[in-house]
Amino acid sequence: MVRTAVAFSPGHISGYFKRVEGSGPGSTGSVGAGVVIDEGVRSTVTPAAATSVRVVWRGRVAAGSPPVEYALDRLGVAARVTTECRLPIGAGFGLSAAAVLATLTAANHLFDLGLSADDVAARAHEAEVVHRTGLGDVAASQAGGVVCRMGPGIHAEIIRFYPEEPLYAVSLGPLPTASVLSSPEAMARIAAAYPDRCPRDLTDFCLLSREFAQGSGLIAPGVQRVLAACDTAGVPASMTMLGNGVFACGDDADRVLSGFGEVERLNVARRGAYLIEMKP
Repeated sequence: MVRTAVAFSPGHISGYFKRVEGSGPGSTGSVGAGVVIDEGVRSTVTPAAATSVRVVWRGRVAAGSPPVEYALDRLGVAARVTTECRLPIGAGFGLSAAAVLATLTAANHLFDLGLSADDVAARAHEAEVVHRTGLGDVAASQAGGVVCRMGPGIHAEIIRFYPEEPLYAVSLGPLPTASVLSSPEAMARIAAAYPDRCPRDLTDFCLLSREFAQGSGLIAPGVQRVLAACDTAGVPASMTMLGNGVFACGDDADRVLSGFGEVERLNVARRGAYLIEMKP
């Protein structure tokens, strides 16, 4: 009987990071801080003769996902995959990592692969690093919380805390992550701007992220206008890394960001990727 597995992975907003180069994809990644959010990617996986991926965002459908296809091929399985998300793709919400992590979580159960959660995360992390679509999102999204990653890869120490207050975000469009992660000049600026400590709370996370965004030279003109409005209102805010958007916290964050587009109210996730259901 053909079965289908459905899984979900939360997304992740990175506030500041520094690339760490290892001997291979497993030991390559980043240190830094971010927020695992309750919005993410739902992946539906069914066995197939050849792998195909449909990406569905608010009713719009696109075909193909190189990281997902790579990860399934490395597992030696073929599947028909549909990934669904509500947040905009390529906007700094960690949805590439979430898509791979959700898909592999589903595939692990569907094909009875017997992988541990760490094994699944390691495979997803490899796909992200190889395709230059992320460095630390998979490690963060293994569980929830505001995270501070102390080393590269999925096995390094991660400090997590779970504030109740929400984070607000507005997207101004996509930003190609690979173009930044493959630029030695950008990586050098990022390393120099990196704030070498963990955030104390959500407000501190926003403030440290803003110092990093300014120092790294990554802020686009449109993002700078939003940040200026936040500064005027006294709202702690920074740029989604790496995405053409802004996240903010505090009482007036929703009001200020609403002047620049649709505002997403995001809660801090309490858990990482998980299987939703298996069905005939």
